[in-house]
Amino acid sequence: MKMKNAFAAALMGFAIIAGHAPAPAFAEKLQVVRKGTARSLSVAMNRAIVVESDVPFAELSVANPSIADFSTLSDRTIYLLGKAPGRTTLTLLDANGRLITNVEVRVSADVSEFKERLRQILPNERIEVRTANDGIVLSGTVSSAPRMQRALDLAQRYAPERVSNLMSVSGKQQVMLKVRFAEMQRSVAKSLSASVIVDGINASGIEGAISTGPAGINSATSINGISPGTTNGTANAGALFLGIRKGPSQLGILLQALENKGVVRTLAEPNLTALSGQDATFLAGGEYPIPVSQEDGAITVEFKRFGVELNFTPHVLDDNVINLELSAAVSSIDPSNGFTQGTLTIAAFRRRDTATTIALRDGESFAIAGLLQDDFTDANAQVPWLGDLPVLGALFRSANYQRSQTELVIIVTAHLVTPTRGEALALPTDRVQLPSEADLFLKGRVARDVKSDRGAVGEVAKQDFDGSYGYIME
Repeated sequence: MKMKNAFAAALMGFAIIAGHAPAPAFAEKLQVVRKGTARSLSVAMNRAIVVESDVPFAELSVANPSIADFSTLSDRTIYLLGKAPGRTTLTLLDANGRLITNVEVRVSADVSEFKERLRQILPNERIEVRTANDGIVLSGTVSSAPRMQRALDLAQRYAPERVSNLMSVSGKQQVMLKVRFAEMQRSVAKSLSASVIVDGINASGIEGAISTGPAGINSATSINGISPGTTNGTANAGALFLGIRKGPSQLGILLQALENKGVVRTLAEPNLTALSGQDATFLAGGEYPIPVSQEDGAITVEFKRFGVELNFTPHVLDDNVINLELSAAVSSIDPSNGFTQGTLTIAAFRRRDTATTIALRDGESFAIAGLLQDDFTDANAQVPWLGDLPVLGALFRSANYQRSQTELVIIVTAHLVTPTRGEALALPTDRVQLPSEADLFLKGRVARDVKSDRGAVGEVAKQDFDGSYGYIME
């Protein structure tokens, strides 16, 4: 056996020195073919094997020299080199031209070096490498999709466009996204105005009325009725009216000081789960019909969505890092900014949205959007010249101050999740059942509580909801 190995090494060295085979290739093993026996040989691309025949041959031929080439070392020994992936036939003939044998030669991609590089780059992944025809087949399991892509990219370097992926991703690849929308609106309005009304001064030869108040004050009601009066048909809240009547002459002074404060809070917390690399959408709201005129004069209706909208695509990277492509929006109908034409009124929309890409780990949170809007309006109106008087000028002036603030924060939290058994989950309707006829008509009950001490429903039933609960914003 040692003499055979030494002989093969000598033949290989002789072939390289003689220049019959390319320098990068070297013989991996010795193959023996026998007369009258069909044989198949496997050669890696850019690798060579030594083939030995049991009988002398006089002539050799390869069906496709671009796939495999040969060089004769003796009348029994052949140096066979794989050049390109594929299959071809090596034919051996004796001195009389009779067929000795046909050898099927399969040249495949060189996976030995690929396996070595794969173990170096992805040492802890269970990836199996095989050759199929003229390509590479990858199978097994990997821990994440990015690691799978790395293996595929490396395989493309050894077998371009001839890589088959049979790998699967193991581990937790489902992402649950918790998004919290918190919005606070604050508004403050302050106004101070004074009005002087003189009516029916007949003694001086003046008839009619003189008013320095805002437009819309009903002088007759204000003076004759000795009441706060009305402004544009609405009672003047926070108003003080002083009236003096002497015969047909009347003098009225209306002072109005008003302060309005308002706070509006909205909060939504949608949860959505999606597989890594897949899109997920969420909408809690509705659709508003909007008429659209067509070219032929017909009117069609299109529906515009509003409410809390969420769209995201998660990608689980190495070390359980979650990459999120996220878009979120909060919209509501705003009739104050609508469009009116004739009898047709279309409400407008108030919308706040954001779109971003972030990376975070399991359980971590990000504040992806924040809006602080501060609107300020200050108006001052007066009667010309009279409003500039030192003391009495205050009776001929009015001031109006308005300020509104809107603060919106969107916070996202990502979790890697796995499925659980259905009985471990509780629904809001699990504790309530429809009432019986006796409960509804005799006892006046509209629902019955479910008494259960098992599972998630029992855990919810044990909780006390008599006190304060829910969300609190300071």
